[in-house]
Amino acid sequence: MAKKREINDYSTDPAAQQMLIRAEELGIGTAFTRADNMVPCNIGGAGMCCKQCGMGPCRLTKNGEVGVCGATLDTIQARNLTRAIAAGSAAHSDHGRDMAFLLKATANGEAEGYSIRDVAKLRTVASKYDIKIEGRSPEEIAADLADHYIAQFGQQQGEILPAIRAPKKRQQLWREQKIWPRGVDREVVEALHRTHIGDDQDPAHILNHAVRTSLADGWGGSMIATDISDILFGTPAPILGQANLGVIKEDMVNIVVHGHEPSMSEMLVAASQSPDILEYARAAGAKGIQLSGICCTANEILMRQGIPAAGNFLHQELSIMTGAVEAMVVDVQCIMQALVGLAQNFHTKIITTSPKVRIKGATHIEFDEHKALTIAKEILKTAIDNFANRDQGKTRIPQIKEDVIPGFSHEYINYMLGGSYRASFRPLNDAIMTGRIRGVAAIVGCNNPRSSQDYLHNKVVKELLKQDVLVVQTGCGAIAAGKLGLLLGEAGLSEVGNGLREVCETVGIPPVLHMGSCVDNTRILTVLTQMAEEGGLGDDIDQIPAVGLAPEWMSEKALAIAAYCVASGAYVIFGGASPISGMPDRVSDSDAVLKYISEGWEKLYGGKLEFIPDPQKMIEATLAHIDKKRAALGLPEYDPNRFGRSGDAKMRELEALPLATKREAIYGVAAD
Repeated sequence: MAKKREINDYSTDPAAQQMLIRAEELGIGTAFTRADNMVPCNIGGAGMCCKQCGMGPCRLTKNGEVGVCGATLDTIQARNLTRAIAAGSAAHSDHGRDMAFLLKATANGEAEGYSIRDVAKLRTVASKYDIKIEGRSPEEIAADLADHYIAQFGQQQGEILPAIRAPKKRQQLWREQKIWPRGVDREVVEALHRTHIGDDQDPAHILNHAVRTSLADGWGGSMIATDISDILFGTPAPILGQANLGVIKEDMVNIVVHGHEPSMSEMLVAASQSPDILEYARAAGAKGIQLSGICCTANEILMRQGIPAAGNFLHQELSIMTGAVEAMVVDVQCIMQALVGLAQNFHTKIITTSPKVRIKGATHIEFDEHKALTIAKEILKTAIDNFANRDQGKTRIPQIKEDVIPGFSHEYINYMLGGSYRASFRPLNDAIMTGRIRGVAAIVGCNNPRSSQDYLHNKVVKELLKQDVLVVQTGCGAIAAGKLGLLLGEAGLSEVGNGLREVCETVGIPPVLHMGSCVDNTRILTVLTQMAEEGGLGDDIDQIPAVGLAPEWMSEKALAIAAYCVASGAYVIFGGASPISGMPDRVSDSDAVLKYISEGWEKLYGGKLEFIPDPQKMIEATLAHIDKKRAALGLPEYDPNRFGRSGDAKMRELEALPLATKREAIYGVAAD
C-alpha cells in the first residue's frame, strides 16, 4: 500500500479539501484514497506487459527477453500505445458520429426541441466542402452537411474531408507520409487488427498507423463534433459564469450533469427553464432548479449558456458529498462506477442516459433525440421528486466559487482581434513577432488522483504567464484555471509579463482563454492553422512558437489528442507517468519507443511527444521550444523588459500625477 497523503496533498482546491475532510468524517472512500490504496503495477505501467492473446500475459523485465510469440519489448510497447490511441480516437469520434446523426434528424424535423442556432457557421462550414448554400434553406444545407459528415466514419477509400482545413504544407506532408486518414472507423479497426497477435511487428510501422488513427479523430470525429455543436447550440462567445462547488444551492433542486455529449445537457438546460418544470419544482418546496456541470459537459453548457461548472473530473464524487444534489445525470466518458455506491450514503440519484453506458445500481432513463424535450422533462421531474428526500443534516456546501468568462471559440478570437469588418489573426501574429507575446501554450486535459488536483495545471499556467506566454485551455484544465480565478480579464494581470499584459489590456481579454471541452482541441488546431495562413510565423503549424501540455493526463483520449497534435506539427508535453516508460535500470533498450515518439516523430512530422513529470522541467522545456521556434523564424530574442504597460494603463497612471510631473513623463522635459 502506498503512503497515505494528507488532505492538502490530494487537492489544491479549498472546496475540494472541505469535501475530502467531510469524506474522512463519514468514512467514505474517494478516488484519492483509492489511488493511495491501489499500488500501480510497475510492469504494466511501464508498458512492458502484453496480454493480447491467451498465451500470456507476457512480462518482459530482462534484457533480450521476448514474449511467447517472440514479440520484443518495443513491439509490445508500440502495440499497447497504439491500442490506447485507437480507444481514445474511438471515444471522441463516436461522440462526433452521434452529433452528425442529431444534425440529420434536426434537418429533417425529427429531433424534438432542437433547431439550427448558428446559420452563419452552418453556411461557412458547408461552403468548405462545396455544398451549395445559395437559395437553400438552413435545413436543406444541414441535411447535406450531415450526410457528408456521416460518410466520414464509414468511408473506406480516399481522404476524410475535414482535414482539408489544415495548412496546405501539412496536407502535403500527410500525403507524402501516407497517413491521411481514409475513414474514421477504418483507421480504428485497422489499428486493432495490426496490433492483434501475429500481425504488425515493426514498432515504427505500428506507431505511424497510430498517428493516422489519431488524425481521424482530431481532423475528423472531434472536428465534426465541434462543428455540429456550434451549428445546433450556437458558436461560443464570452459569457459570464461561475465555477466550483459553491454554485450548488441549498434551497434549490440541484442537478449535476456529467459526461461529454452536449445533446442531452443542452436539452436539460432548455427544459429546466420551461414554466411547467419550474412550477413543478416550486410545488415540491424548492425555489427553483440549479443545473451545474462536471467535466466536459460542464464546459459545453458553461461556454454557451453560462450554466455554472460544479468542477472538473475529480469533483464528481465531491459534488455528491455536499448532500444537496438530487440527481447526477451522466452520458458517456470519465464517469466513475464508484458514484452509485457513494450516492447510497446520501439521497442522490445517479441517472444514466446513453444507450452505450449503464452502471449497475443506477437509474436508467434512455435519451432519444427524437423525444428529447419530453425525456429531459422526465429526468428533471425525477430529480425534483427526490428533493423531499434530502437530509438537511448531511448537507455541507462549500461556499467557494469563482466568476469565469469562458467561450473563446476560434471565431470569437478572430473577431476580437479585429472587429466585424477586419477580423484577423494579424494582431496576434504581430504581437508574437515583436515579442510582446513570447509564444502560445495550450494547457489541456484531465485530472489524475495520483497528482495533487489542479496543482500541475495551475503551476504551469501561472509560470508561463509570467514569461509572456498566452495560454489557451480546454477540458478539465480550463475548469482548474477557472476555479483559481484566471478566466477573468482583470484576474492575475499583476502576475503576467509586461508584453502579454499590454496585449490583454488593449484587446480586453483574460490571459487565459477558455476554448471549450476536450473535443474542442480542434479549435486550437484551427487557430494554429489560421496563424500559419496569416503569415509571418511560417507556413505550417510546426514553425509556430507554440506548445501543447497535458499536465495531469489520465485517459486514452488524452493520448489520442497528443498523437494528432504531434502529427499536426506540435510539441506535446505530458506530466505524470509515461505508459511506455520501460525500466532503463533493468532493461537497457526499454526506452526505444519513448525515443521514437520524440525524435522519430519529430523527423517525420515536426512534432513530438514527451513525458516530463516535473513541472519546473515542463516549463523549462516549453520555453526552450518556444525560443527555438522564434530563433528559427528570425524573430527578436525574447526580452521581458522590452515592453511596458499598455497605453490605457499608462494613461490611468498619468492622470493621477501632478501636472508638472505629468508633463515630464509625457514629453521628457521638466515644466517651466
